[in-house]
Amino acid sequence: ALAGCAALAAAMGIGRFAFTPILPMMQAEGALDVAQGGWLASANYLGYLVGGLTAIRISWGARTAIRVGLCAVGASTLAMGVAHSLGAWIALRGIAGAASAWVLVFASAWCLDQFESRAGPRRAAMLGAVVFSGVGVGIALAGILCTLLLIEKVSADDAWIALGAVSLAAAATTWRILGGTAGRPPAAPSSATPRSADAIRLAVCYGAFGFGYIIPATFLSTMARDAFPDPAVYGWTWPLFGAAAAASTFCAAAWGGRLSARALWIAGHVAMAVGVVIPLALPGLAGIIASGALVGGTFMVVTMAGMQEARRVAGVGSRRLIAAMTSSFAAGQIAGPLLVSFLAARGHGFAPALALAGAGLAASAFTLAIHSPKPRTS
Repeated sequence: ALAGCAALAAAMGIGRFAFTPILPMMQAEGALDVAQGGWLASANYLGYLVGGLTAIRISWGARTAIRVGLCAVGASTLAMGVAHSLGAWIALRGIAGAASAWVLVFASAWCLDQFESRAGPRRAAMLGAVVFSGVGVGIALAGILCTLLLIEKVSADDAWIALGAVSLAAAATTWRILGGTAGRPPAAPSSATPRSADAIRLAVCYGAFGFGYIIPATFLSTMARDAFPDPAVYGWTWPLFGAAAAASTFCAAAWGGRLSARALWIAGHVAMAVGVVIPLALPGLAGIIASGALVGGTFMVVTMAGMQEARRVAGVGSRRLIAAMTSSFAAGQIAGPLLVSFLAARGHGFAPALALAGAGLAASAFTLAIHSPKPRTS
């Protein structure tokens, strides 16, 4: 579980989300504007889509896929501090996105399979919380490091190099553990395929999740800097996002005995929709902090609930459905920053994109609710 936590901390907290706290640094140095930042973010999410699609068909074992993914995340992140052209940055962020998707799909599926075969339901849920808390832990640590570097006026290049080194250290730490000696349990017959009606519904709603949360997840630090330029203040909004994400996985595990995975997913979308639009109703740093807490505190709950619902729908052999949902999620993520780039190029702010994101989350919550499985009666 701790190895899975470290793997997701590097793959997701750094490979996916390191750009959020570093973007204000790059903007301050004149390396990027908001529109170019949107393109760079979308390159990462396009890579994530490619990674999700290839994870469906890849024949590698978990050990190889996780190792390759973690090494690629570390190397591409470190290289961001060496390259100095937009084209190179786009390529490197695309590589990091694809590699992070491999790690998420293979590490989460491998860990959940091992927990299911070795532990009771309650202990398995808590172990799963440890694994998925890694995303928030990685976000928080990357955010704290970038904030400290920003206060010390360290360059964005050095920040990329430092985070790349941390990613490679995580790869070395987990090298002998994840995908190790324990065999993968045989897959149970699948109760649904990625083409069944409910599986398609899950993938579409997971795509709405990707579109809904990604705008604050990409531009939270930028919005905070616009509201309060002091890095000693706005820099802590991203670590807050990560801390809320890490803590939320344990809350979700504790609630798991009282709420189904689908109910948690629905509740997460509703709370996230509020978090996405709250800066519109509460301008300034207070609204951004509230947004970071609500979106950060729900996006990993929805991620965990989505993975668990995929296992309920598709059985133990759920890797294909998880990969399909990951791909849909990535498509939604690509659309979010592209929309921001489109609006920024025409002089609009974040408000229209945030409103659309909140509406998509609310609609997907309604869809999941009206198609929830009916309780059985004796």
